[in-house]
Amino acid sequence: MRAGEEDFYIDPATLESLKLSEAVRDGDEIIAGVLSSPSGHRFEIHDGLPNLVYPFELPSLDRAALAQYEQRADAYDRYLPLTFSTYGEDEQAVRTAMIDKLDLRPDSTVLETGAGTGRDSALIARRLGPDGRLYIQDLSPSFLAKNVERMRAVRARIEPALANGYFLPFADNSFDACFHFGGINAFGDVKRAFSEMARVTRPGGKVVVGDESMPPWLRDTDFGRILMNSNPEFVYPLPLDKLPVEARKTRLEWIIGGVFYVFDFVVGEGEPVADFDFPIPGARGGTHRTRYYGQLEGVTPEAKRLAYEAQAKTGKSMHQWLDDAVRQAARRDIGLTD
Repeated sequence: MRAGEEDFYIDPATLESLKLSEAVRDGDEIIAGVLSSPSGHRFEIHDGLPNLVYPFELPSLDRAALAQYEQRADAYDRYLPLTFSTYGEDEQAVRTAMIDKLDLRPDSTVLETGAGTGRDSALIARRLGPDGRLYIQDLSPSFLAKNVERMRAVRARIEPALANGYFLPFADNSFDACFHFGGINAFGDVKRAFSEMARVTRPGGKVVVGDESMPPWLRDTDFGRILMNSNPEFVYPLPLDKLPVEARKTRLEWIIGGVFYVFDFVVGEGEPVADFDFPIPGARGGTHRTRYYGQLEGVTPEAKRLAYEAQAKTGKSMHQWLDDAVRQAARRDIGLTD
């Protein structure tokens, strides 16, 4: 870990700042030490690599995924090209098109979660100049070690760390873009992972996420059944309901034979904003807000019929007629006078 980076990381559980102690340095590199938060959480640095994984005891789903990744780290790079050649796809072209969606500049600060062995990391790094930074993170030490080795061939500033993709060790609005491709289906909390990506990306920044999922229109075909039988990860549903409320200009694309999804969205602030208070033309009238918050208990069919007759006779909208009628009756019954 490069000296000074300890100030960029925070406690992924409490979002508190971290303090470096017991540091062993080699020039500008911190090769060992402990990062600790006021809450007492300790995160160790070994061989220059901070371990910021939280929870300290991973849920069973994450433990199983991690064990699987550790077992196949050596074979991963060797067999991964089959994923693309199966569908007649050019791996570099597909990955390049996904990274295009990040809208990077040479000075961008980028986070890649689930960075794996670095096949996307290397392409992202090539988009960055001397003022850019790429933070690469993965839960698997074996995968990340291969990534770090691959990154020795790039010139961009790279900061690797072990971390859980749904407990990110960064402050709000830390990045210009966030990227994740592959493996998110195996996360113990996919919804929180998307929310964390949005949290650490500045408003106006981009998030790009993708993974396997057989689209609904192919699940009942021989094509779909064969692939889902061979690879159960294709059975995972499209996580549309897991996207964060901050997602704006959201786009969905099916790639790699049409069986991998890619979301990209611009990060907004909180829920979207709309004008809910303009008077809506027409017989019903009211506003979006009054139609939602102004609902009263139901009336009998006879009362409803009379209300519509009266509304039509006065020429008012139903909103205005009801508002006037309720106000008049309420003021009378509680003894208010004009």
